Amino acid sequence: MNKKVFFSIFIIVLVLIGYFWISIANSKNITGNVFAYSGNSKIDIKGSDTLLQLVSNLAEEYSKENEDVKISVTGGGSGTGIASLINGEIDIADSSRPIKDDEKTKALEKGYDVVEVIIGRDMLSVITNKNNPVKRLSIDQLSKIYKGEIENWKELGGNDEKITLYGRQSSSGTYVFFLEHVVKGEYDSNMRNMEGNQAILDAIKQDKTGIGYIGLGYISDENGNKVSGINVIEVSDGNSDYISPLDKSKILDYPLSRPLVQYLSKKPVKNSEEYNFIMFELSDKGQEIVKQSGFDKILPSDKQKNDQILTI
Repeated sequence: MNKKVFFSIFIIVLVLIGYFWISIANSKNITGNVFAYSGNSKIDIKGSDTLLQLVSNLAEEYSKENEDVKISVTGGGSGTGIASLINGEIDIADSSRPIKDDEKTKALEKGYDVVEVIIGRDMLSVITNKNNPVKRLSIDQLSKIYKGEIENWKELGGNDEKITLYGRQSSSGTYVFFLEHVVKGEYDSNMRNMEGNQAILDAIKQDKTGIGYIGLGYISDENGNKVSGINVIEVSDGNSDYISPLDKSKILDYPLSRPLVQYLSKKPVKNSEEYNFIMFELSDKGQEIVKQSGFDKILPSDKQKNDQILTI
């Protein structure tokens, strides 16, 4: 090949490569290792394992009507999601616990005025193996169990067997919620820290001595029936009757009722993709998906809080 021809081809290739990268740079704003698509056509959501399947269901349905919007939903725990939001890595953080004061401070230092939206309700459920005769436990008893102060099921009217504890990892919002509202101390060092709700559910099905806590959406199937292989414990705070989380009419009375929330780094701009997706989640159709996913719809008081954030 003639040297001049070769040099001309080489220059053309360089020009084409340069044009290619300029086109990419113009279509994306790059912040660290995160790509923010122009027009906000991509929504990155990360956080609570409890909300993972629920938000995935919502995202899937939303995408059917908005094919140009790509939504990524991943887990990792509430703490992981909130940290990613503060670091500017995602658009929305799923959480099964309130944001902590130190997390708010870190967000403010980054210039973020974090806002909270409640998208559903959970009745955190305590489960045991189907063959365990113990059906009811008080908050006080659960506290002593998870502190290691009650170690044998016979102390609770069950079989003479050592209790096996199953819980979540420390990055989990459910881990924090159960610690603050039930244990009110330190978890027993023998507790087995599982990666997610499903992992606890699967373990309890196999372990006749086990006890664990999981989100409401994991104890019933798509038809609303309790999944097989487990007992769902009725819980009392000591001042009320024992209540099952399967009894949706007792959502306000159940001791382990909690909101399921999403955090944004700032108040969403009206008609932005984040705003539109959240409005879908809170719509009648979205809330029906929340119900079909095994959780409860938001309460009127939750709606009032949301309106204060979302009203433009």
